[in-house]
Amino acid sequence: MRFTFTGKNMNVAEGLKEQVIAKLSRIEKFLPEDAEAQVIFSTFKHLVKMEVSIPMHKRILRAEVSDNDAAVCVDEALDILERQVKKYKTRLRDRRRRNVATNEEVLYLDAEADMHDAEGEKIIRTKRFAFKPMDAQEAVMEMEMLHHSFYVFRNAQSDEVNVVYKRKDGEYGLIEPR
Repeated sequence: MRFTFTGKNMNVAEGLKEQVIAKLSRIEKFLPEDAEAQVIFSTFKHLVKMEVSIPMHKRILRAEVSDNDAAVCVDEALDILERQVKKYKTRLRDRRRRNVATNEEVLYLDAEADMHDAEGEKIIRTKRFAFKPMDAQEAVMEMEMLHHSFYVFRNAQSDEVNVVYKRKDGEYGLIEPR
């Protein structure tokens, strides 16, 4: 596994880098050999914030932790990543058992085009992603792993595009087309 360390408002000490590498080596056996971990440390006020992103095949493992001590951040981030890997591996095992077809459709958008909507507002960013057939529970898991407030997916039962989202009360919602 390759590591990329970045420090915002701080210099990442060699000892801290070694600690991160040693801790993340515990989950390295579950990741592809060419995996790259992007580790960002930043400070604000009296807190140290650590963000770890590990892109995998069709998934991103991500942890974001803030604490007074950088060592505590490393331990908590490792715990979060271990849980995500465990969920991902059991989900894959269950999916293989169910033998669900995984036809993928890719939505292609021209990211370089200067797109405008009816009011003349400029769209400044476009994302491309695969619509993978999954159920709503799996979509919620993906959304939580990415720390997003919504997630667009293709429903495996209806084969339509759906959206799951996190409500202000902490519950989840599902948007289905008519």
